[in-house]
Amino acid sequence: MTDDIVASVVRQWQAVNPELDTGPMEVIGRINRCAALLQQAEDAPLRAAGLTRAEFDLLGAVRRNDRELTPGELARETFSSGAAVTKRLRALQERGLIDRRGDDRDRRVAHVRLTEEGLGLVDRLLPEQLAYERAVLSGLDDRTRSLLSTQLGALLVQLEGRIGGARR
Repeated sequence: MTDDIVASVVRQWQAVNPELDTGPMEVIGRINRCAALLQQAEDAPLRAAGLTRAEFDLLGAVRRNDRELTPGELARETFSSGAAVTKRLRALQERGLIDRRGDDRDRRVAHVRLTEEGLGLVDRLLPEQLAYERAVLSGLDDRTRSLLSTQLGALLVQLEGRIGGARR
């Protein structure tokens, strides 16, 4: 197996400073590099539908919760800022994929729901997106994928507790 770019960077650091503990770089560097490469791929099915990953995440959050959500709830569900959610919701509403209605008791609160078109788009795109992601991971066998998922889940739980990204 050929070395990845992080292995090369680690070797360079160890040559310059052999006492340096590069262990954290070996994990976090690889996670960051994987994330960057996955973002560069831009999620082909979503791009073909004219959606960004962030927009699809908003639509998916409403769909999987199967109820109206407020922009604040959507920000928490998607780990996004309120301003980013507001901008994305405006674009999705202009495309006819979501409806927003004001709260009867508090005019500052909006409730977001999928339109029939939005519901159909999510239900059509999700299997395509999952097939795309399956193809991206096809070089890993089932056992390796499962182990990686478990290990990343453990890291995520630790980071959410330590750094503060925890939901609920």
